[in-house]
Amino acid sequence: MEVSSFRGIRYNQRIVGDLAQVLCPPYDIITPEQQKLYYKKSDYNAIRLELPAESQEPAVDRYQGAAITFQRWLEQGILQTDSVSGFYLHDHCFEYAGEKRVRRGLIARVKLEPWGGGIYPHEETFSKAKGDRLQLMRACRANFSPLFSLYQDSERKIASILSHVAQRKPLMSLRAPILLGQSNLLDSNEAHTLWAITDPEIKRQLSQLLSSQPLYIADGHHRYETALAYQQERAKEQSDFFDSSVIASPDFVGTKQSLTPMRSGGAFNYVMMELVDFSDPGLVVLPIHRLVHGIAPATLTGLEDRLRKFFVLESVPLKTDSPDALRLPSNSCLGILGLQPGSLVVLKRRHPDSIGVSLEAMMPGNRSQAYREFGVSILNHIILDDVLSGAKDLDVAYTVDLQEAYQQVREGKYQLAFLLNPPQPDIVKAVADAQDRMPSKSTYFYPKLPAGLIINPLD
Repeated sequence: MEVSSFRGIRYNQRIVGDLAQVLCPPYDIITPEQQKLYYKKSDYNAIRLELPAESQEPAVDRYQGAAITFQRWLEQGILQTDSVSGFYLHDHCFEYAGEKRVRRGLIARVKLEPWGGGIYPHEETFSKAKGDRLQLMRACRANFSPLFSLYQDSERKIASILSHVAQRKPLMSLRAPILLGQSNLLDSNEAHTLWAITDPEIKRQLSQLLSSQPLYIADGHHRYETALAYQQERAKEQSDFFDSSVIASPDFVGTKQSLTPMRSGGAFNYVMMELVDFSDPGLVVLPIHRLVHGIAPATLTGLEDRLRKFFVLESVPLKTDSPDALRLPSNSCLGILGLQPGSLVVLKRRHPDSIGVSLEAMMPGNRSQAYREFGVSILNHIILDDVLSGAKDLDVAYTVDLQEAYQQVREGKYQLAFLLNPPQPDIVKAVADAQDRMPSKSTYFYPKLPAGLIINPLD
């Protein structure tokens, strides 16, 4: 991989004032209600770029509207491009389950490569989300939020450099509560500290260390695949341009096929990422629980007996609805709320010698061992696809919030909640190393990286 510094675009604090008022979460976790709230926070909030509302002008769609806003903010000095290229060290401070944490990341520009060429995914993606992001990228030619990727700093060389940088005066420091509407499990009391790394020798060291190892996408699969598609479009435009021009340039070498690699310095060949060490103490990965509705009463009545063919079921009475009471034992596959009134039903693997159906035999043979042992995979293939196969019109919703799952079932909005254990980062790496992918919505890296902290131009 090629990991390099870049000239980031940042908000001009003299014009926008409190920087906390102009940040927003990434597009994929913003509800329509939250979108309206961020529009009200500030006339300069990054929501107008990251997730623009429908334009008031009939001839302008929301993507063109975002592009017009972006260009106007650049012309008016609301956004300014840094004069010197740099890496950006980002300390993301937050609270999780009452504990204060800091996740350290390095914002950089990463050369786009096909999957497996030094960059690895871990989840399946949806085409609809990619189409939306591609239209925004075409219109604005910029990354408004970084992808979240992981690397392995086993010798702590990168950590040592970043620790030294963090002793210096930061570029900015702000507290930015995020309007997510979650329960107390996910505390929105966030803060950000940012340093610019412009020293040539430090930049060289970081680039060399990071470019020598693989990167794993944690959050941003859609945006990476979108960036690859956008790169192909821009490369074709460039190729068509040179096809229709008389080329007499010293940097043109060989045939048209070799032209694009020789002129690969274009910003569209890169994407902005925040890189975090797998062993970072602030790295929090949450499970995404499933809420299910649409199960026929007869199917629901016989569900326990069918589950016993695959699992050992343990009933845990719920004396409280606190998140701690709803957390699963580490040796369990998953848990179910709504199957037994007032109890959490914990599902554990049957011993291979016991009577029942082997989970291993029911899992797809063409998937990796790490995939077959993963909780979401077991839920999808064994329970949703097999045990509940007769319920073809299941309504499935998703949440990272245990209390929300409990409330939705208790209030009758959903019949069952399938609770999952937190995915460990080493499982994410194992699935990716096997060139496999977890099911969609398997992991939730908390907290999300904000949009608007640094913008990466693609022109």
